[in-house]
Amino acid sequence: MSKFELIATSAFGIEAVTARELKKLGYFDQKVENGKVTFGGDEMAICRSNLWLRTADRVLLKLGEFKALSFEELFEQTKALPWDEIIPADAEFPVEGKSIDSKLFSVPDCQAIVKKAIVEKLKLRHKCEWFEETGPRYRIEVALLKDIATLTIDTSGAGLHKRGYRKLVGGAPLKETLASAMILISHWNKDRVLLDPFCGSGTIPIEAALIGKNIAPGLGREFDAENWNIIDSGFWDQARDEAYDLMVEDRELRIHGSDIDEEAMSLARYHAKKAGVEDAIHLQRLPVSDISSRYKYGIIICNPPYGERLGEKDYVDKLYREMGTVFNRLDSWSYYVITSNLEFEKLFGRRADKKRKLYNGKLLCNYFQYFGPPPPKITVSDN
Repeated sequence: MSKFELIATSAFGIEAVTARELKKLGYFDQKVENGKVTFGGDEMAICRSNLWLRTADRVLLKLGEFKALSFEELFEQTKALPWDEIIPADAEFPVEGKSIDSKLFSVPDCQAIVKKAIVEKLKLRHKCEWFEETGPRYRIEVALLKDIATLTIDTSGAGLHKRGYRKLVGGAPLKETLASAMILISHWNKDRVLLDPFCGSGTIPIEAALIGKNIAPGLGREFDAENWNIIDSGFWDQARDEAYDLMVEDRELRIHGSDIDEEAMSLARYHAKKAGVEDAIHLQRLPVSDISSRYKYGIIICNPPYGERLGEKDYVDKLYREMGTVFNRLDSWSYYVITSNLEFEKLFGRRADKKRKLYNGKLLCNYFQYFGPPPPKITVSDN
């Protein structure tokens, strides 16, 4: 087994949730920073984290980190890293970059220098002058922050929010990773009812069903590192076998999704079927005003319209007032609402018990949390 330094990237505001997921997978050696969690692990860590992380954007293999104040320093220190131990002669290795508050601010120049340094290192190992780049992909990133360069290789490929079930997209879709974070922050569990009255194409109910049935979100897709020489295919087979063994497909869940848009409901039904959780979700076309439930101690998790578009304000103001009236009828329930609208609490008619700043894409939002009473504990008789 090899020992790697890995980075799980995530949206700002949910790093602690990603860190908690990693601990659940058994990776406690970690450092939490803005937008990322660095952790130690072996080949199985790469496989398991890609398959299981619900809230991370990508899993990166960290090659090195150093201070770079000149292009010469960037070149020499990049070349000194062990690229030749990881990247084969036929590999495709595009270089991407970003620079924040750094002396080396020209991203295209940094990318070109890093690419050249890696090529020079590979020449020494593979004894050739030209690389066709027709083989497996090793997407490299040079990230400069306050003159510190971090060099990584992306093990994931497509972003981890791409589970494989959402083939059709409705308007303003919520990322699967953010939906999962919202659910995990709520501490919803399989024994409680979950309702999303603005479910759109079904992301929140579907992610809840995957959590409730303990289905690894990455089981329906592939990852770039599956084609890497340094990770034997047996590791991926073992990780997938573990994931299938841990699924609880016959678990009964009470997950409900509704929306006023019939086209959105059709998308939700299609996606639920693609995800293999259609049996766990009850979907229906329903306006918010008609929301009700015979169940107690349920949880509402939703992403209503924000009123960002021109002409939406009056509609959204009325909608938020209506939400306050309808949700409060469910007096034993908890509510979790994400929106960028700063007037939400005023219109809803109640201050949140807790607020958390989250990003929906590039839009800064508040996650308003209203806590209902805890469900009564079930006591087991000794008789």
